[in-house]
Amino acid sequence: MSTALTVNSYFNDQVKSIALNNAEGVSTVGVMAVGEYEFGTSQREYMTVVSGVLTVKLPTEEDWKTFNKGETFIVEANQKFQVKVSETTAYLCRYE
Repeated sequence: MSTALTVNSYFNDQVKSIALNNAEGVSTVGVMAVGEYEFGTSQREYMTVVSGVLTVKLPTEEDWKTFNKGETFIVEANQKFQVKVSETTAYLCRYE
């Protein structure tokens, strides 16, 4: 197993994540600055808010939903979802 950590940066450095691979599988841990973003998935993603708040418009929903610290939402593969960040927020994203 590789010990190197991969750092990714998106949206002009407003979102940064570090990828890891361990016994639980592949995940990223990251931080989003205040703003609005749209992400696309290539596999199912389990997004958990670690600190802060994310307001999310899931691809199958018409309304925005707020997720607080400790809450998780799931986005299926090959979907797009929108996120509004009102305060700097940390997240954990696990891929399947």
